[in-house]
Amino acid sequence: MRFSLGRRGFLAAGAASLGALAVSGCGDSGGSEGGASDTPRRGGRLRAAFAGGGASENLDPHLANLFGDVARAKAQYDKLADYGPNLAAVPRLAAKWEPNKTLDRWQVTLREAEFHDGKPVTAQDVLYSYRRITDPAKAFRAKASLEPIDLTASRATGARTIEFVLKRPTAEFPNVLAAFGAYIVPDKATDFDKKPVGSGPFKFVSFAPGRSAVFRRNDAYWEGAPHLDELEFVVANEESARVNALLGGQIEYAHELNPTTARAHEGRGQIEIVRLRGSAMQAFAMKTDRPPFDDPRVRQAFFLIADRQELVNGALSGAGVVGNDLFGKGYEYYAADLPQRAQDLAKARALLKAAGASDLKVTLDTSEVAAGFTEAAGIFRDQAKKAGVTVEVRVGSKDSYWSDILDSGVLACYRSGAMPIEAHISQRLLTDSTTNATHWRHKDFDALYRQAQSTSDAKERAAVYARMQRRLYTEGGFLVWGFADWIIGTGRQVKGVEKAAPANTLGWARFDKVWLA
Repeated sequence: MRFSLGRRGFLAAGAASLGALAVSGCGDSGGSEGGASDTPRRGGRLRAAFAGGGASENLDPHLANLFGDVARAKAQYDKLADYGPNLAAVPRLAAKWEPNKTLDRWQVTLREAEFHDGKPVTAQDVLYSYRRITDPAKAFRAKASLEPIDLTASRATGARTIEFVLKRPTAEFPNVLAAFGAYIVPDKATDFDKKPVGSGPFKFVSFAPGRSAVFRRNDAYWEGAPHLDELEFVVANEESARVNALLGGQIEYAHELNPTTARAHEGRGQIEIVRLRGSAMQAFAMKTDRPPFDDPRVRQAFFLIADRQELVNGALSGAGVVGNDLFGKGYEYYAADLPQRAQDLAKARALLKAAGASDLKVTLDTSEVAAGFTEAAGIFRDQAKKAGVTVEVRVGSKDSYWSDILDSGVLACYRSGAMPIEAHISQRLLTDSTTNATHWRHKDFDALYRQAQSTSDAKERAAVYARMQRRLYTEGGFLVWGFADWIIGTGRQVKGVEKAAPANTLGWARFDKVWLA
């Protein structure tokens, strides 16, 4: 059960820590563009509010699941690589990586970096971290992502060099190094809540589960010391609590605002609204292995029923862009040359008639588990009616929705955060994928993925991914109608927040790059 803290509870629980905190240099800068406010300055404490997990929270970076967990882990730890704004892997603790000709062995060289206790980051730390994550008895976030590595055969070839032996050719191995939760911790580290040691931009000061975590600038950080003196994460599960604390000056950064809130405050001068574009795919998932969606003509008809702009306007309050039935708009390998699909009710009716489904009735599963889901279901129900399709909307439990829709039902509201297109395919679209919500299982498609992973030439690999996406565009099970903005609110004095990075990428929650004007 998640711990929920309302506005009154947030203000009371935070009074002891928040009320006494004066933010150095937090005077009103006027929010002007240009001038001194655009010049990074050193000092101050930034307070950032995230939804949290209550009294059961911990600081183990390998258990980070909620956005607040990940932001804290990012402040204190590093990965070997991370995802850039287009979801291509970029080096972090790894200075470089080089494959052999068959792409099943990779040599990784670490940069010179040190942990907060002054000890260098070594190959042994990396191997310990990865072996800990893949412990069969544990359920760490990055375990599935590290599956391609044979960690028994992999070895340190020097103090800062590692030979990773893979179970099969893997051209996108840098994506493995950038996997969510694949943080590097010191060899033999086990205690992460009392005095955790990382190599990240901030050092541990204190932690009160479900309430607050405080970190101090790491002056020896390999990428340069942060501008802030201190960083505090506070828990506020309700969006209203985060917004009111931001408006009242009790925090300077509020994570995850809804579009209605953003529209109400944008341009009014009290707070700044930051929109991280392309952060969340919005879709309907059709089960391709059962009626009526085992007939590709029915799937194609549904592609043509959707008025994508109406869905973006209604379900996302306009905070997003239309989709084109493919994941990863703007990401590396995205098939941007395919024609943008538009509503065509006449053609949809003709396809349904040809499939013998002119009077089709179908149940659409949805839930309040994600913003806009129930609204999207209602809008699509009305759109389908115009094509002679009766859609019955069924609202499921927020607690079990994602597991419920994986194997049950035929049509469901779906969303996904940012990840590489390769990862989306491997996790959701292969015969043995564990989260294959559309039940898309085709051996020839699996073979194309293996071909892409064994192709060393980037252009040739991109051509294989394009071929796979053309097939999904024609007959896949994801009706991708939009890509939602991820919305953050900040105080006017907060500068340096990255605006081009989707949530979950390197530029998101980069508090070491932020300063207070």
